[in-house]
Amino acid sequence: MKYEIKGGVFPVVVCKLERGEQMITEKGSMVWQSPNMKMETKGGGLGKMFAKAFSGESIFQNIYTAEGGEGMIAFGSSFPGRIVPLTIGPGKEIILQKSAFLAAETSVNLDIFFNQKLGSGFFGGEGFIMQKLSGSGTAFIEIDGEVEEYDLANGEQIVVDTGNVAGFEPSVSMDIKQVAGLKNKFLGGEGFFNTLLTGPGKVWIQTMPISGVANALRPYFPSGN
Repeated sequence: MKYEIKGGVFPVVVCKLERGEQMITEKGSMVWQSPNMKMETKGGGLGKMFAKAFSGESIFQNIYTAEGGEGMIAFGSSFPGRIVPLTIGPGKEIILQKSAFLAAETSVNLDIFFNQKLGSGFFGGEGFIMQKLSGSGTAFIEIDGEVEEYDLANGEQIVVDTGNVAGFEPSVSMDIKQVAGLKNKFLGGEGFFNTLLTGPGKVWIQTMPISGVANALRPYFPSGN
């Protein structure tokens, strides 16, 4: 599989497949394709379907196969930002926010990941139910806004606002950090908790999570009364 990422704030990744090669996506992110690309929808087994339903994710996956020769398919971002390619392999698994996955080769496994530290989800807002990419191959993720990558040393920490964590390597520990001081909590406008990431490993931070945009626009929407 060969690919090219095109576009600006609404990017698209165009994938060229050899005969028989396959791509997988969880949602309707296909923008255009050659006529010989065959789509098949699968559920991924009862256990995985239940876990996805519990997490609020789609329980079905679309598999696209190039039949009869070379094929082409393009997957588009659903929000202004970036499409980032990741190479997945042994020791190169990635933990993602559950909305970050766009598409991948079918040799890449996509599973639900539950953060063992429950407080990260209950108080951090985004971190309890995530996704894990494993297996071997190329995957594409959606980043809301721009992306900044950090390679944390062993024990090195970074504090990130809720929702801005796009992904990290499994070696990175994710927990919550309470904002100090009552005045800071109620008047600072940054919420009560932040996400604390501890190395070693790489982390990917997005600058404009869709949840933040929704909160910023909410005052301008009619109340419905």
